Formats: sequence, C-alpha cells, structure tokens
Amino acid sequence: MGMKHYPVEFKADAVALHRSRPGATIKSVAGDLGVNTETLRNWIRAADGHRPGAHSAPPAAAQADGAGVQAELAAARKRIRELEEERDILRKAARYFGGRDALVNRCQSVGDHQRRFGVKRLCDILGVSRSSFYYWRRTAATRAARQTLEAQLAARIRKVHLDSDGAYGAPRITAELREEGERINHKRVARIMRTIGVEGVRLRRRHRTTVADQTAAIAPDLIGRDFTAAAVNTKYVGDITYLPVSGAKPLYLATVIDLASRRLAGWAIADHMRTELVIDALAAAEWTRGSLTGAVVHTDHGSQYTSRAFGEICRSAGVRQSMGAIGSSADNAAAESFNAAFKRETLKGRKGWPNEREARLDAFHWLTRYNTRRRHSRLGQRSPVAYENALRPTATTLARAA
Repeated sequence: MGMKHYPVEFKADAVALHRSRPGATIKSVAGDLGVNTETLRNWIRAADGHRPGAHSAPPAAAQADGAGVQAELAAARKRIRELEEERDILRKAARYFGGRDALVNRCQSVGDHQRRFGVKRLCDILGVSRSSFYYWRRTAATRAARQTLEAQLAARIRKVHLDSDGAYGAPRITAELREEGERINHKRVARIMRTIGVEGVRLRRRHRTTVADQTAAIAPDLIGRDFTAAAVNTKYVGDITYLPVSGAKPLYLATVIDLASRRLAGWAIADHMRTELVIDALAAAEWTRGSLTGAVVHTDHGSQYTSRAFGEICRSAGVRQSMGAIGSSADNAAAESFNAAFKRETLKGRKGWPNEREARLDAFHWLTRYNTRRRHSRLGQRSPVAYENALRPTATTLARAA
C-alpha cells in the first residue's frame, strides 16, 4: 500500500492533539488518528524543527509557545538565584543580631558584605534605607571615639562601685564622677551600669526590734515628722536594729543621728537589747559633739528608751526626749532609713553574717565610712563630714573628729 498524503492542516491538528494530551504516548495518539506511529513522530519533529532537512518552518503558535516556556524557565532560574543569594545574605547577617541595637547591627552587616552583594541588595533584604547606612558609615570615626569614652567611663564606674563595697547605685556614682570633674548625667551612668552588669544593693525585709512598755511614761513628740534641722547638734534620732548571725544569737546596733547633717554622732553594738545599749550610744554622741545640752533626741517607744535609766541619762546630759506615736515607723523614718541602708549595703543580699567577728568588723567599717565618705542624697550627694565642713565654722566648733 502506498504512502498516504495528508493535508498540512491535518498534520498540524495531529501535532496539536498530541501536545494537548501530556500523558498520552505518540503511539496511542497515532492509533486514535489512524496514522502510522513513526509518521506522527516525524510530524512532531518537523513541528519542533528537529527533522534534518525539513523545508517547512514550525507554526507561529508553536514557536511562540516554545519562546514562552524558555522565558518562564529563565525567570524561574533567576528567581532561584535571587532566593539562594537572599538565603546566603540572611545566614551571614544572623550573627549580627545578638546585640541590642538592631539598626546598627544591620548597618554593620551591610558594611561587611557590600563588596560581594552590593549595598542596594543588602539594604533591601535587611530592611535598611541606604541613606541610614551611608550616614552610619560616615559617622564611624565619631562612633568609635564615643565607644572608647564609654569603655573608659565603664572602668571608672566599676572602680567607684568597688570602692563603695558594691553599695553605690547610679545617683551616688554620678556624684562621685562629677566631683572628679566628669560632666555626666545619672541616666547615662545607669545605662552603662546596666550594660556592664553593675548595680547597687537592694532593701531587705525589716526585723522588729521595738518592744513598747505600755506602762512607761511617754515623752511628747517634739519632731512631728520634720526630719530636718537648721543647725547641727540640735535635733537627733535614735533607734535599734539587729545584725543577724548564722547559727548564733544576733547582735544589736543602737545609733544616734544628727538630723542637720545626717552624721552618725554615736553608736554602740552589743549581743543584747538592754538599756545599757542605747545609753552607750548616747554617751558616744555626747563625746563626739562635746555637749548635747539643749538638743532633742527623738526615738520610738521601745522599752530601752522609755526606761527610767535612759531618762536620767538624758536629763543629766541636758537632752530633751521626744517620741512619736506607738507602732508608727513613719514617726522615726530618718532612723529607719539609716538602718535600711546599713543592712542593705553590708549584707548585700545575704541572710546574715557567718559569725559575730565578721558582723562587728563589717559594721565598724561601714559606720565609720558612712560619716567620712558615703554620699547622702539629702546632702547634695556629700558625706556628713563634708557637709558639716562646708558650714560656717561656728556651726561645728563643738564637733570632734568621728
């Protein structure tokens, strides 16, 4: 049987039918059309331009379809390259985002990889405007100088904090630096302290040491919660606080504080809370000032202060006793604040001292340093002795060295 001659339109439709059925084989399509399998294969090759010596050009529609496929493949390959590059950029940038300043970290990442990926590409992926990056690069020298200064300030802050036995917070460290000639804000000091992990000590719970004698005579309140004084050696507050010792009975500290200068004029430590403790503290204050004649000593209603023995000592020293309301810590707030600071800055978060000797040594060190070096917020961040020395000489003629 001779070879059949098929119209050009039939051939084109046969090829189109095969292409419209991606899952069908050439053999199955040829069987449906009633043509030889190899004949249909030749028509497909001719349409694709693959038959050697083919004289007819592929149809325009097929040519357009091929070009579209190639364009899509090229676009897909380009997108894959872009995604791979974006993945590489993000992997390299990941190590820059452990710090606090995200914008600075992004700019640093752009600066380190700009030669490989280009500034525009990096900025687009990392979400940084190019103007921000160029500003960051332009100010690099200024930034490096500031970082050097911050490092120097951090070292000085550490030293001041260490010299204060770890007690000072941002306000007192700021005052110390200003006295050394540094012009600095306390907020900046606080920020640097947070950065280097330095902080002052915090307040602990109070322990009750006041046991009132309900039958004792009550002195009038000559203070009225006015914990200020126009001159030194005129108004004092007294109180008792306890010093916890591990595995042993606690010690007790009695204090007498001048309300004008916040100076610790007298103090005593003992392993008991008998009246002798507060009498010894008052005697130490009398020795420090030379005389307490006419001064007011304000206390709570503890049995030690309401005792007949303490009252007699006050009268012989020319001291006028004063007491606030029973059970009101606010009526002796200045003394309470002193005790809180003492506990906070000596215990430093501990529950107590390991033994009595260390408790006495720590107390002695802090109490003597309190007058001469510790800065007080109510005194313009000066120590009590520095504050008294700044007063007129006539106001401190009775004061002796602590």
